[in-house]
Amino acid sequence: MLKFSADRFRYPRVTRGRAAALGFVGATLALSPMVWAESQTAATPTAQTMTSPVALIQQQSFAPLVKKVLPAVVNISVTQKAGADQMSEEEEPFHGSPFRGFPNSPFDEMLRRFFEQQNPGGGDHAFPQMPEGMPQRIALGSGFIVDPSGYVVTNNHVVGDAGKVEVILQDKTKYSAKIVGRDPKTDLAVLKIKADHPLPYVTFGDSGAAQVGDWVMAVGNPFGLGGTVTTGIISARGRDINEGPYDDFLQIDAPINRGNSGGPTFNLEGQVIGINTAIYSPNGGSVGIGFAVPSNAAKTIVAQLEERGKITRGWLGVQIQEITPAIAASLGLHGDHGALVAVVTPDGPAAKAGLKQGDVILAFNGTEVGQLHDLPRLVASVPPDSEATLSVWRDGHKTELQAKLGELPDNNKLASAAGDQDEGQAAEASASGMHFVPLTSRLRRELHIAKGVEGVVVAQVENGSPADDVGLTDGDVIISINQQPVHTPEEAAAKFKEVARSPKKTALLLLNRHGVTQYVGITIGANQG
Repeated sequence: MLKFSADRFRYPRVTRGRAAALGFVGATLALSPMVWAESQTAATPTAQTMTSPVALIQQQSFAPLVKKVLPAVVNISVTQKAGADQMSEEEEPFHGSPFRGFPNSPFDEMLRRFFEQQNPGGGDHAFPQMPEGMPQRIALGSGFIVDPSGYVVTNNHVVGDAGKVEVILQDKTKYSAKIVGRDPKTDLAVLKIKADHPLPYVTFGDSGAAQVGDWVMAVGNPFGLGGTVTTGIISARGRDINEGPYDDFLQIDAPINRGNSGGPTFNLEGQVIGINTAIYSPNGGSVGIGFAVPSNAAKTIVAQLEERGKITRGWLGVQIQEITPAIAASLGLHGDHGALVAVVTPDGPAAKAGLKQGDVILAFNGTEVGQLHDLPRLVASVPPDSEATLSVWRDGHKTELQAKLGELPDNNKLASAAGDQDEGQAAEASASGMHFVPLTSRLRRELHIAKGVEGVVVAQVENGSPADDVGLTDGDVIISINQQPVHTPEEAAAKFKEVARSPKKTALLLLNRHGVTQYVGITIGANQG
């Protein structure tokens, strides 16, 4: 399994050392027309030089771009509150990663000696000598100024459990910073510093226009070294690294390391198209796989934090799951795009709009839901109380519903229906390689099934049966078969036998597994009813 690491620097902190001379190693890639035009000399190039990637690289430099944007990129030093050993799981988006610090090694002492030589007096970024009784931790990160009045964008995990936040400009000027707002769900934060003059700033670009293979430049504060520039390309778009409902990262191969968190990724026009947030790293350092929050997603978050200091998101009130080929076949749906509605929150926006369990949401406000995680991002991007149009697949055809979105709760828990059922008196039954028993009060408690959930319990699944093939297991509760509720073992067995005799021989099962409701598609042979 891939392990992802936020660039949060928990290693003993280093001083803000003098900038090291950096060399540029170019890749043999053709440049954009803009860069090609700017890199021309007075002499007319030959046909050979115009088509040679090596010649193009040799004739251009990133120096003008660096000169343009570097003054707006800042270093961030955070003194965490006493006793704050680590962030909460909500604040740290990559909780559980083993790559949050460096292992003890001879390299540790070498780093310590190097930075103590650079700054004998210590300083905010030194390996700290903590006063007795006042344990503190210095965290380092990066950020960038987006407004001449002093608004600074960074990562939420850089700010951490901050007692004091300091922003250091490239000219070494230091400012105390106020945390304007934070959004753990996208790992973004906005700071504010006060200066007696307009500050250098950069602007957001259109990350939607960025293509795989485009040049990018990352600027930040890796390992506390200060302003450091690396270049590379966009390696992939729309990466979901399973760290949140709104994952939609740009993947870049420009080297980023610990301390680059919160720093910008620039396009060749000097616009910010990403905020460096995470790396894949088996060894704690850069291996050329970094992830940046796209600017188009960050713009609205930053604007809300600047204006209100908090984030409000649209809320539809559904629990969704992925469409598998078997589920698509059972619904008569061509392709596996869309989001299958597994649960509709009672009295929520979706319920009021008429959305039903088993519906497939194909599009939201005209935008296709190509993958499961598209829908949460689309809904969250719309303000609460907005009207939204849902394109829904139901009973073999498309329909449209109008929903008025609510506001996403801080702790969105599905409401459980009240009531319990009496001990069932029905006998066991079997069909399609499954044995069914009633859902009694005792089984409900043991299986953690909420009150109000009705169905039959799968007591046994035979090896090699269709149910075994699709992953059904002992303890699953079958709520409905092909959208028809089942209440007794005999009823469930009869419906499976009907499916086995039908031309399609496919069934859509609604299950509750240890409290989680989900759909499963199953194909049953004629001899397995």
